[in-house]
Amino acid sequence: MTKYYRSRTDKKIAGLCGGLAEMLDIDPTLVRLGAVLICFVTGVVPVLITYLIAWWIVPYDPNTTGQ
Repeated sequence: MTKYYRSRTDKKIAGLCGGLAEMLDIDPTLVRLGAVLICFVTGVVPVLITYLIAWWIVPYDPNTTGQ
């Protein structure tokens, strides 16, 4: 089972979408577009709250160095 980490190198805000894209081995742009689509379908507030909680809980990848 692969662990989910925030990306240090491919991030726009917190690195959550970049980390998910690295874990799934897909383009990070697709993950970001999917997040925006989910945001519009379900509403901004639930996605924003989920993103903030994930930002707080998900650690950075310890195998990479970055900013």
